[in-house]
Amino acid sequence: MRTAVVTGGGSGIGKAVAARLRKDGHQVAVFDIAPSGGELEYRVDVTDRGQIDTALAEVRERLGPVTILVNGAGVEVYKRFVNLTWETWSRAIDVNLHSVFHCTQSVLPDMIDAGWGRIVNISSSSTHSGQPFMSSYVAAKSGVNGLTKALALEYGPRGITVNAVPPGLVNTPMLRRAEGKGLLGGTIEEHIERTPVRRAGRPEDIAAACSFLISEEAGYITGQILGVNGGRNT
Repeated sequence: MRTAVVTGGGSGIGKAVAARLRKDGHQVAVFDIAPSGGELEYRVDVTDRGQIDTALAEVRERLGPVTILVNGAGVEVYKRFVNLTWETWSRAIDVNLHSVFHCTQSVLPDMIDAGWGRIVNISSSSTHSGQPFMSSYVAAKSGVNGLTKALALEYGPRGITVNAVPPGLVNTPMLRRAEGKGLLGGTIEEHIERTPVRRAGRPEDIAAACSFLISEEAGYITGQILGVNGGRNT
């Protein structure tokens, strides 16, 4: 049994990942700015290093060293580029990219000491295709993919794998809110018609990919960007 931390695990994809890892037999702690109230859930702003370190200290005391990390926290921003303020841009980078820096750097000592670790970063299929009105989000998630590859090379010799999963169209509350505001460039159903497998993804689809990359069987896989998008981006 290993100890995992899932950021953004209070809802959507992160919640499904946390549930899957528990099913796989791991001890799972969730960091979220709005936790759902379950056991081992911590209210953490993942842009705040102090909050991260404090929560990790509690997790280590209760569950032991953290050797699995899924960086799932994220926030979407829909703005025309010319209307983006520096504050809005910076917030998107902080939540979507800088949080990965903070959380990864905080847990790496546990993994190095153990000689084993799994890091999975949730990025976005928009890093392949681009997305209008989401420049800050796409830029941040593209940074996550680049960081994934660099860390995989740096820490592979220490027994630590680092991979990214960029989801495609996944039916989450965040996606439905965007549809309701007319921000998707069409309805979810219209996007489904453009998806080869003819359905939206489920959070459990992303969780399954994370489960595999964390497994012992995936120990020879690192630095990879495993798209889970129904064939929309190949």
